[in-house]
Amino acid sequence: MRRLLDTLYGAAGLLAGLCMIGVLISVLISIIGRQIDWHVAGIDAYAGYFMAGAGFLALASTFKHGEHIRVTLLLNSLAARGNRRLDIFALCAGTLLAAAFAFFSIKLMLDSHTYNDVSTSNDATPLWIPQISMAVGTVLFLVSLVDELIRRLHGLPAPTSHQTHE
Repeated sequence: MRRLLDTLYGAAGLLAGLCMIGVLISVLISIIGRQIDWHVAGIDAYAGYFMAGAGFLALASTFKHGEHIRVTLLLNSLAARGNRRLDIFALCAGTLLAAAFAFFSIKLMLDSHTYNDVSTSNDATPLWIPQISMAVGTVLFLVSLVDELIRRLHGLPAPTSHQTHE
């Protein structure tokens, strides 16, 4: 199970990286297009879609690699037992928030599909297509939080930015 989850987190991170390349290509096309008086309809919207995809798809991978911001001042001032309890509490709260975020991201995507919502820019992209990355990213983030909560309940330490996973 560990290998499957780490593969999912890694794949999402890779897709986030590809989305960043998509942002780069979109911006370059826009810049070059302006220089040669050639306009690609909706290219700015696509840069935004790729940017959102990069952010959401990277959530789980960055969390599991200990790269999310943690306010450790309070955690470090507590004894080991209090530190563990506060960490578990924070993971529980984060899991609840991520569950709501995932639920509403999926709902938004499904509603956009149901009601045939399209982009208001001149590309008229069906919005459910770029919203897939948000739904997938938030679901994977939820899974990573539940995964980390279970690990912490079993007494395993929090990931650090220099730690490799088993």
